[in-house]
Amino acid sequence: MRQIIACLLLFVFSSCKKEANDHKLKVGTYRATLQLQDNEVLPFIFEVDSPEKLRIFNAEEVIEVDEIEYKNDSVFIKAPVFEGFIAASFDGDNFKGSFIKESLDRVVPFSAEFDNRNRFKVKSDSNRNASGIWETVFSKDIEGDEYVAKGIFKQEGEKVTGTFRTTTGDYRYLEGVMDGNQLKLSTFDGAHAFLFTATVTDSTMEGQFYSGNHWKEPFVAKRNENYELPSANALTFLKEGYDALEFSFPDEDGNVVSLTDERFNDKVVIVQIMGTWCPNCLDESKYYTQYYRANAERGVEIVALAFEYAKTESKAFNSIARLKSKLDIAYLILLAQYGSSDKAKAQEKLPMLNHILSYPTSIFIDKTGKVRKIHTGFNGPATGEKYVEFKTEFEGFIGELLAE
Repeated sequence: MRQIIACLLLFVFSSCKKEANDHKLKVGTYRATLQLQDNEVLPFIFEVDSPEKLRIFNAEEVIEVDEIEYKNDSVFIKAPVFEGFIAASFDGDNFKGSFIKESLDRVVPFSAEFDNRNRFKVKSDSNRNASGIWETVFSKDIEGDEYVAKGIFKQEGEKVTGTFRTTTGDYRYLEGVMDGNQLKLSTFDGAHAFLFTATVTDSTMEGQFYSGNHWKEPFVAKRNENYELPSANALTFLKEGYDALEFSFPDEDGNVVSLTDERFNDKVVIVQIMGTWCPNCLDESKYYTQYYRANAERGVEIVALAFEYAKTESKAFNSIARLKSKLDIAYLILLAQYGSSDKAKAQEKLPMLNHILSYPTSIFIDKTGKVRKIHTGFNGPATGEKYVEFKTEFEGFIGELLAE
């Protein structure tokens, strides 16, 4: 696969023999598509503000992209923070190529059409309404893969927005349509490419979830306005006999950092288990950055443990540096693992935990070094009121620990 990616890049960037910068992105709106399994297409919309800047849209989310390079008749587009990039060659105002994640050896066919604002092509007037709460099960009855979720959607006319919350996070900003009785939702952020399709009745949904072109799974849902997920504070915990967390991992300068270091003495500490490749971790890191800047002087420390799938240590630290720069993160990010983001391997690095179920996971430690709470996952801004509830609970709990 690495040879295939190298050949693709060589083809894209040498496809024409014209002078550098002969073609550039045209200012205006594009409809982009990724080719998935089952002949399904994942669409998203972006607007080019200048040849060096564009914005990707997913419902209320706007992703500003300013890492755009040109060579010959080709373009290289990299979304903020994440490793994935688009490499494509121009065909008039349109362009075609691939969405590539090198560390995972993944390539997804990509194309973009200029002056097209329609995310999904609608064939029929909507005759169902997805607005409301949906009790959802993914991979139902598939041993080891089944998990629950809460669908939260709003429909106006044919347009549908919302997300699926799981016990470990959410699928972020989903946007799509109700085409007759067919629900179609998508999101693309430079890391994850998600497509949901479903047949909808007045009280049920049944469909497929696609992640890029490498994964799909079925899901079923039923209306249930009172449905709630299990508490995120009860899923991960210390094994019997432990009341503290221990680790020693390096920072970007090669300094090994442990919780016994003086900087953590008599402080309330939040340990963030995360990865630079993880959109929910990005959402959480944005919030933690704001909170830390406003509260560090009160005696709060945050230290992130990054579990990276980058194949080398240097690439992993480059990803960490890019995240810190983009978000202006002032707290420590240590490299806990590279070469894999496998949760089972991650748990081996922190054997006092029963498991690592989710990226992100936050561990709350009081001034004496005792673990007081572990919160699995993160309800990001796409979840609306749950995001507000998390912030209220987080700030209240930290306040209690500081007052002790």
